[in-house]
Amino acid sequence: MAETSIEWAHFTYNPWIGFTKVSPACDHCYAETQNNHRKWAEGWGPHAARKRTKTRSNLQKWDKKAKELGVRYRVFCASLADIGDNHKSIDPEWRRQLVEDIRQYTNLDFLLLTKRPQNIAKLYPDLIEDWPSNAWIGTTVENQVEADRRIPRLLELPAPVRFVSVEPLLGPVDLTSIPYGCPIGNAPSYQDALCGKIWMPEGSVTWATDKCATANGRTYVDLCGYLSWVIVGGETGKGGRPMHPDWVRSIRDQCAAAGVPFLVKQWGDWLPWEPEYDPCWKSQNGKSEDQHVLFPSDIDNDPKWDDGLSFINEGQEHAVFQKVGKKVAGRLLDGVLHNEYPTTGDIR
Repeated sequence: MAETSIEWAHFTYNPWIGFTKVSPACDHCYAETQNNHRKWAEGWGPHAARKRTKTRSNLQKWDKKAKELGVRYRVFCASLADIGDNHKSIDPEWRRQLVEDIRQYTNLDFLLLTKRPQNIAKLYPDLIEDWPSNAWIGTTVENQVEADRRIPRLLELPAPVRFVSVEPLLGPVDLTSIPYGCPIGNAPSYQDALCGKIWMPEGSVTWATDKCATANGRTYVDLCGYLSWVIVGGETGKGGRPMHPDWVRSIRDQCAAAGVPFLVKQWGDWLPWEPEYDPCWKSQNGKSEDQHVLFPSDIDNDPKWDDGLSFINEGQEHAVFQKVGKKVAGRLLDGVLHNEYPTTGDIR
């Protein structure tokens, strides 16, 4: 009964529409582009008033259907807004009603996604006080900078399911090494957001005597919040940027090691050319626009990141991508469909 093309949700619900761009992930905002020629076009940007919608009745319909079928529907909130937006035009009553709806429609799982997790506690005190099990909370991260900035704030929230949408993925992301707090004795500490542990480099903690607490060069010193789900996706639309497959593989492997559900949403418009898979070159024959790009191996500008470029033939210095569109590019990573979901309230 899915009524949205978004791979990880059955429905989308927007209590209001409009928001302000805050980071590189917003550069080619699909929501803004999609609505430029609609009545909501004036709702975008820091000086534009957000617009209230009239679609609350859909929640009752979806909840009733889910109950009849004995299933749970995932409702993405919000595809055309940010529930963490603190814009002055947003009536506090809109937020109160959203929390009320979440509590009322218990057959729906509300997937609350924000680029502003630091605002949630202040904007939704009723939610913080008694967080319902059907309210999942997630944040968008597109690179390591935003992961380091947003994930710690997300993990402070007492939700039963916390997730990240790494879309569009614009660079390598390590979810196991998020900088954490103040260094102890000038030694840095990190947050493993997948295992829910705080760690310090081996040898930097003289008071950690339990040898079992040290593995792979890391000494685990405390517990922290963790992610229950990771979504990865490439970019679509005008100006969309390619997604390096090794970035996706790295996150896949991190999730597999920690037992965290992993979902590849899409490659986006660009598909990497790898010898073992059909590159679809014929789809571009006869087109006047050059639809191929060379992806520099040093694009991430991080000397610590070794992307390996495992799919590049010996002697090549670039990864080759072809613009084929989202539908043709598909969702497969190394020929495998990754389509995993968390269980509400699952505690590892």
